[in-house]
Amino acid sequence: MKRLKILGLFAALGFIVGIAANATYHEVFPSLLKIYPVILQAEWVLSGLVGAVLATIMVVIWAYVSPSEAS
Repeated sequence: MKRLKILGLFAALGFIVGIAANATYHEVFPSLLKIYPVILQAEWVLSGLVGAVLATIMVVIWAYVSPSEAS
């Protein structure tokens, strides 16, 4: 049951992060394109940045939520 709760938590967090990514894409991305037009149009750069940010957020949340195992 604990794993199911963790899975549900990650699914909910992923949903929220997806909404934030969509809002960022529509609000921040146009401004960044004006500043850095060439590099931000490279699909691999965008995919790498989004993947890095999402992975970091998920690991930080997981580390915060999971119980610590004191020795």
